[in-house]
Amino acid sequence: MYCGGCGQALVAGRGFCPRCGLASGWGMPAAPGSYPYGASVPGMFSLAVVERRVNALAVGWMVYAGLVGLTGLLGLVFAHAWANGHLGGFGPGNGYWMGHGFGHRFWDGPSLPFVFLRFARFILFVKVALALAAGVGLMQKASWGRWVAIVAGCLAIFHPLLGTALGIWTLVVLLNAPNAAGYEAMAR
Repeated sequence: MYCGGCGQALVAGRGFCPRCGLASGWGMPAAPGSYPYGASVPGMFSLAVVERRVNALAVGWMVYAGLVGLTGLLGLVFAHAWANGHLGGFGPGNGYWMGHGFGHRFWDGPSLPFVFLRFARFILFVKVALALAAGVGLMQKASWGRWVAIVAGCLAIFHPLLGTALGIWTLVVLLNAPNAAGYEAMAR
């Protein structure tokens, strides 16, 4: 018998092609953990396919971390300038470069912008760190990477457009049973 994927002659008693890893559907399945890296467990996708999906997802998380970090920093700069009245007629002081900074012009209270900006910086840091951890964990096939990415995907769903798309993509890829089993096999 020959493999339907690559044409390689199949060995009796093996449940997969020795060249491309495609499940042959005949013979005794091998014990778990004894499959070669490119092989597939019967009923699963090829590990190479799962690896490509996980690598693409990891790159998506790293790009998302960069975009969230960049837009978040720009938003913090704008918020700081607005809180200090440095936006001309748009800030609370309604004057160009009115106030001398450090939050003295924000609703006439000296500490409110500091609390707001510190909280926003903390949230931005957590978001970027979680996205980077998901990307690095998935790229390295770390055992914790899948769960960090699932948590990050659940939280990213609430970020409109890009976050929602990435969150759904993450949950579809990582919660799919064959992909989950393939990831666990690669993480060993």
